[in-house]
Amino acid sequence: MSKRFNPVLLRHPAWRWVIFSLLIVYAAWRLMPYADFDGPDNGFDLSDPLIPASAIEQGGPPRDGIPAIDHPHFVVAAKARFLRPQDPVLGLEYAGVTRAYPVKILDRHEIVNDVTGSESVVISYCPLCGSGMAFSARIDSRNLDFGVSGLLYNSDVLLYDRQTESLWSQLMGQAVTGPLRGRKLRQIPVSHTRWAAWLRRHPDTQVLSISGGRYADYDQSPYDGYAQSPSVWFSVAHRDDRYRPKERVIGITLNGTSKAYPFIELGRHGAVLDDEIAGQRVQVRFDAGNRTGWISDAGGRVIPSTVVYWFAWIAFHPDTLVYREAKQAGSADPDAGAVPAAQTALPARPEIR
Repeated sequence: MSKRFNPVLLRHPAWRWVIFSLLIVYAAWRLMPYADFDGPDNGFDLSDPLIPASAIEQGGPPRDGIPAIDHPHFVVAAKARFLRPQDPVLGLEYAGVTRAYPVKILDRHEIVNDVTGSESVVISYCPLCGSGMAFSARIDSRNLDFGVSGLLYNSDVLLYDRQTESLWSQLMGQAVTGPLRGRKLRQIPVSHTRWAAWLRRHPDTQVLSISGGRYADYDQSPYDGYAQSPSVWFSVAHRDDRYRPKERVIGITLNGTSKAYPFIELGRHGAVLDDEIAGQRVQVRFDAGNRTGWISDAGGRVIPSTVVYWFAWIAFHPDTLVYREAKQAGSADPDAGAVPAAQTALPARPEIR
């Protein structure tokens, strides 16, 4: 007959050490995803960067501590019952594909490596800057896939490509370190809008699903209240107090000239604004009800622009032109966009409240 285990044996000092050692191993295993073994640079080579190396900051998580979505799963709109009408999404209409990426999922993952047709694309969202952008992930006939570096520049996420480990600034759309330093990604237009508005325009849209996600509750945002707070959590190179830090703007760069269209100014003007940037005629459309807007060229083709917080746009574009609604109703101020924003250097340490 087999002997039954005697619990009294657990009182023996040798057993206590075995149990203690097992607990230590288990604790280390559970904490491993959150540990930073790569040092302050998260293991990236920051030599000879396009931006000041001293301005690259740790955001908190280590490399891939915020997990990118590498194998996205999509559902039809009727099955996207986890979305409420007012939930923000990034809407993509590209290469014959129409998809919605809920911001509450992007809050947790920041990057989606996706494929439209035969082309790799990367959908990126920085909760700190409120900026959602899409890019072709193809460089020199080579498809790249991206992860979250855990590093920031001007409070904006730095992506990294897994093929060369180059760091990429989201709002610059450019590699700032590594073998691909200086190369740029081609931006693809996305609509930063509410689910109900996107669904109304695209009833056949696919929707990024929460099924198989890492988190149990995507309705609980880790950035709850951030958009309403005046605080900027990390350091930025330039500030301008003409607008609240989290005032949303539509930012665009055409022919080397950058311009910002603050929502508060567009709301005073109306739904449609005809303008000119660096000699190119554009039309700005503003949807106040859904807190979104987009820009098209003279032929009506939507061109890439970014809905982003004012503080982030001005940090990257200190000489930006800014649209301001004229005091006289119904007319634009011809000099409003010609005044560059003020430049003010900030201390290198982040402002965390």
